Amino acid sequence: MHVLILGGTTEARALAEALHDRGLRVTTSLAGRVAAPRLPRGEVRVGGFGGAEGLADWLRGQQVDVLIDATHPFAGTISFNAARAADQAHVPLLAVRRPGWVPAEGDDWHLMDSLPQAADALPGLGERVFLTTGRMGLASFVHLDTLWFLVRSVDAPEPPFPARMEVLLDRGPFTLDSERELLRRHAIDVLVTKDSGAAATAPKLTAAREAGIPVVLVRRPPVPQGVPVASTVEEALRWTPLR
Repeated sequence: MHVLILGGTTEARALAEALHDRGLRVTTSLAGRVAAPRLPRGEVRVGGFGGAEGLADWLRGQQVDVLIDATHPFAGTISFNAARAADQAHVPLLAVRRPGWVPAEGDDWHLMDSLPQAADALPGLGERVFLTTGRMGLASFVHLDTLWFLVRSVDAPEPPFPARMEVLLDRGPFTLDSERELLRRHAIDVLVTKDSGAAATAPKLTAAREAGIPVVLVRRPPVPQGVPVASTVEEALRWTPLR
């Protein structure tokens, strides 16, 4: 059996390892947006397919038996391309989507539908912003020249970005103690992040709650309907086509 995993997440790497250990041929496709990604076991390809039709052609040409969409919740377009390609190539598709974060007592969350909306919500909430939305999309915050930003990302961002900005290059998982210290050291008074749902980056939300810091949280984009969904790697491994 040949399994293609659209990856780039912790779940994708764990799935590739588990399926490789079962003796399956596993190919993981990475978008190529991270300079030095953590590579999974099995075969790896980097780059796009050329839309849904290109992906469908690849599925047929490489004789893929199962397609797994384990991309980041904010990958967006690729999930719709995967659904169309799987339908065109008559290949079963499973989406692996980790649950989103759930507010706890004491959280001060401000839910937004986009980065521009998140930027518009910042004035009045704080002046020293911890921005953890990745290196893409910083242009949405350029006009906020009275605010200071601490931007954390795996790779260095490219302009345009806010003029008053410090970049912290780091990769999770992060501990609660380290997130508490980061907020304290930089006098952060507002956090902006996306609802990635990852446990590796959730401690910042707890640290913000403890410090009484508001959180501007960007909701996830829509996903294709009618696609089987697993919320964990273990659940994905129990999916019938993989047995």
